[in-house]
Amino acid sequence: MINFNVPPCVGTELDYIKDAIDHRKICGDGDYTKKCNAWFEEKTGAEKALLTTSCTHATEMAALLCNIKPGDEVIMPSFTFVSTADAFVLRGATVVFVDIRPDTMNIDETKIEEAITDKTVAIVPVHYAGVSCEMDTIMDIAKRHNLKVVEDAAQGVMSTYKGQALGTIGDYGAYSFHETKNYSMGEGGALLIKNPEDIEMAEIIREKGTNRAKFFRGQIDKYTWVEAGSSYLPSELNAAYLYAQLQQADKIFDDRMNSWNEYYKAFSELAAEGKIELPTVPEECSHNAHMFYIKAKDLEERTQLISYAREHDVQLVFHYIPLHSAPAGKKYGRFHGEDIYTTKESERLARLPLYYGLTKEDRNRVIEVIRDFYANR
Repeated sequence: MINFNVPPCVGTELDYIKDAIDHRKICGDGDYTKKCNAWFEEKTGAEKALLTTSCTHATEMAALLCNIKPGDEVIMPSFTFVSTADAFVLRGATVVFVDIRPDTMNIDETKIEEAITDKTVAIVPVHYAGVSCEMDTIMDIAKRHNLKVVEDAAQGVMSTYKGQALGTIGDYGAYSFHETKNYSMGEGGALLIKNPEDIEMAEIIREKGTNRAKFFRGQIDKYTWVEAGSSYLPSELNAAYLYAQLQQADKIFDDRMNSWNEYYKAFSELAAEGKIELPTVPEECSHNAHMFYIKAKDLEERTQLISYAREHDVQLVFHYIPLHSAPAGKKYGRFHGEDIYTTKESERLARLPLYYGLTKEDRNRVIEVIRDFYANR
């Protein structure tokens, strides 16, 4: 079976993990955590990057920094992972879903403003497949309505919008290093912070509500509980695993991009014939080859495609069930406007195997199976 995903491993991870163990420092905020934070700050230009236990927790931290309270409203797409909504629902907010664009599967920026009420506090754009939302428009709306912007850039590490790293455009950005992501620590994430005045509070929230970070920098002689917070620090062992990959980030990027480009070229004829649709990357966006998907005609055809591929030892997967149609989505949120594309487009999308180290032979097999499926229809 050609698996949909194989977690990345560059070969030096165990050496770095052993080094952390040898230095008797395996809890959070050791040398490897600091190296990862510094790498992201340098690479993205973020004012501050803080490694976290997950992208979910990075988004929860952002919700706390936005001071989300019961009764507040937060606007986001329904086509996203549950964590995007959970972070704000946990603070008592109502999630307001709006439709997506059919080309990028991102939030439709033209639908946001009409969903704003006097209870709206934040906009949460989700950069699907590492392709940026239309951030100039979103930031303009946020500025005019005095709203916070939290970028869900879980899939967007090493992607840019008009040359600016995803996760650094809004007030806060959240990255994911889950095993399915381009760079992994098993479970993990990072919070990117734009405004320097937010850094101290972010450190306090991340350190269980204490000013422990200032204590370790020698800025105070003791630390104490000063705010509500939680434990969002990842293990140093996880950070060591991630740092090994960050040191070879360009190699991983190039490997994935090669597979993405080969898929695109191989399926261009099927797309030209109108049998499938391929991903769209707007001119102002550079993506990171996080995923490659094709769109079938409809749900029935996609189901048959996935079944056919599995019968031929190729694992294709579909993605999110739109949140507004889920039980919790109905309980904690509402859909503003008409669902023109969210459900319809989500039911057509199938993701192909794409990971660091995908062999040419396996990639060609994936291509062959999909071509055969459509040749026989």
